Amino acid sequence: MTTTRREFLKSSALASGVAVLGMYLPGLGGEEAKAAGSVHTPNAWVHIADDNTVTLISYMSEMGQGVYTSLPMLIAEELGVDINTVKIATAPANPAYVNGLLGAQITGGSTSIRDAWEKLRIGGAQVRTMLVQAAANKWGVAASTLTAENGVVSGGGKSATYGELAAAAASVPVPKDVKLKDPSQFKIVGKPVKRLDTPSKVNGVAEFGIDTKVPGMVYASIEQTPVIGGKPVSFDAAKAKAMPGVIDVVQIADGVAVVAESYWQAFKARKALKVTFDEGAGAALSTSSMWKSIADADKEIKPIKIRPDVGDAAGAIAGAKKVLKAEYRTQHIAHQPLEPMNFIADVKGDRCELTGPTQFPQGAQGTAAAVLGIKPENVTVRTTFLGGGFGRRIELDFIAQAVQVSKAVGKPVKVLWTREDDMKHDFYRPMGLNRMEAGLDAAGNPVGVKLQLTSQSITQRAFGLPKNTLDPFMVEAAVAPYAVANTSHDLIIHDTGMRVGYLRAVSHTMNCFANECFMDELAHAAGKDPVQYRMDLLVNEPRFTKVLKAATEKAGWGKKLANGHSLGVALMEGYGTYMAQVAEISISGGEVKVHKVTVACDPGRMVNPEIVRQQLESGIIYGLSGALYGNITFEKGRAQQNNFNDFRIIRQNESPVIDVTLIESTEKPGGVGEPSTSLIGAAVGNAIFAASGKRVRSMPLAAGLKSA
Repeated sequence: MTTTRREFLKSSALASGVAVLGMYLPGLGGEEAKAAGSVHTPNAWVHIADDNTVTLISYMSEMGQGVYTSLPMLIAEELGVDINTVKIATAPANPAYVNGLLGAQITGGSTSIRDAWEKLRIGGAQVRTMLVQAAANKWGVAASTLTAENGVVSGGGKSATYGELAAAAASVPVPKDVKLKDPSQFKIVGKPVKRLDTPSKVNGVAEFGIDTKVPGMVYASIEQTPVIGGKPVSFDAAKAKAMPGVIDVVQIADGVAVVAESYWQAFKARKALKVTFDEGAGAALSTSSMWKSIADADKEIKPIKIRPDVGDAAGAIAGAKKVLKAEYRTQHIAHQPLEPMNFIADVKGDRCELTGPTQFPQGAQGTAAAVLGIKPENVTVRTTFLGGGFGRRIELDFIAQAVQVSKAVGKPVKVLWTREDDMKHDFYRPMGLNRMEAGLDAAGNPVGVKLQLTSQSITQRAFGLPKNTLDPFMVEAAVAPYAVANTSHDLIIHDTGMRVGYLRAVSHTMNCFANECFMDELAHAAGKDPVQYRMDLLVNEPRFTKVLKAATEKAGWGKKLANGHSLGVALMEGYGTYMAQVAEISISGGEVKVHKVTVACDPGRMVNPEIVRQQLESGIIYGLSGALYGNITFEKGRAQQNNFNDFRIIRQNESPVIDVTLIESTEKPGGVGEPSTSLIGAAVGNAIFAASGKRVRSMPLAAGLKSA
């Protein structure tokens, strides 16, 4: 089904009978391609062998979201090959594969299709054009008389496979301007193609980091500082070293690693370690103290404008017939992908080979180079399938650990975390406090709305964004789409001292929760139906209107429901995708049961509608877990949750029916991996109010309902 990274690197553009073709990439041509002798060439997307084997490159990490299928579909469409006959390979760390929307080789931000939509189609079209020109040169005919389809160039009674033409096509100048297919001509894109990675994941062939091995590999289990930001001071390893299979015990920057012949031996010996830590300033942190600092932040920190004020919100609210105020809170939560953090490092002098699950191959390469003091080009990265990412695998801490341990013991080492390690050493979703205020006129219409968001900047920590600079990843969905004459949107950036990271949908979740639940509060105060209230305010917003109408009609809004059932609605635009969700719930004994979620989604043009549907369902389940139950609390700097027994997630018997309506659109593609995660909390929160009359303004909602 795929070639391995090692095999792929051995393939050369100059090997006899083999040619590698692809998209023109400035700065990676000619002699550099010859020197690389591998996929590090201007031929980044397509590999054609003389036996007509076609390999397409997925330059985004596959973590369940379907890029191993959808990205090659874009190439195959323009190249003219059957997607079911090609092989797929994952790209190495290389500037050729930079995500243009994020400025680095990162999979995240629902950018895969948005970044690839034209880039990969151009790549496929360029290769097709070169193959056709090679055939035209060989047969002495005009290229315009030939066609390329299903891996064959034909015309004038002659034909040749792509493999037969590949060597000659390699010498054809790369066309910089190619004509792309009109969408009406698509044969692959827009169709529900079955995922190419499913068979290997079913039969066990698929390679995830957690089950990957390299020759001579040993294992490491790390006793990490119990407080994030601390460091080991001393340790006693006498008992650990005496245990079976133990090879060495080494200190690294944030812990002490036991290295053994098997993971179980390393883990058992780790329990025999005695380590003294300097816990650092983080030991003073608690959830209660962090919430107090967030609540008081506006007394010391000057707000930043999320966008320029429209009209005079303060004046409009002051003169309003009715004024409403509310505070909405979202808690720290952990990413918790099913596959815990793991990575393999093999340090050999001034070289390093990395293997494992990462969303950031370029960052992995740079991290290893920085740890070892070597050139980044001396570090190779082979990215395996990811057993979930959700933003956690953008981080590089576990990769740095593997590099440090491998260097210390002189062997290839796999570092493998436990679930408890993962939960207690995460880069958590930041706390968020949304202060909302609105004024209504005599008819109940909003005349002024104010939003003040206080939270922590992930981008300051992760990428060095200057302090008190607007972080766009903090204010996603902060500006609601409703037509209000006077609005004000402020941001207060406050560092609680806790390590935070990007988590699926990032700040869309907290801001959608606040805006959409507060909109329901306004509708209730006005004595109006929440759906009609929104419709009246969505002037000049046809995409929002369409999804809201589709979702509410499909859910039976306004019709009689099953006894004890109630509905709640929410809508949002995120990553260029417009969506509305209706949650149908019941409450029994103080427990919330979500029976059904009805979704209408306009994601623009779709590459694979079935993958879009899968991603919407996945996002809802993930978001529902966080909305109902997700909460990480701290005492003395220590996370209090350990595993899924006390960090509850939605189980199969608790999962709602999900009814998805996809709206056909000719707009450019939007992202679909994350938006559905964000609406579900607001939809369920509004349904809880409809069912109980209690307005829960803090997630997790299940705990909030009990305390309301």
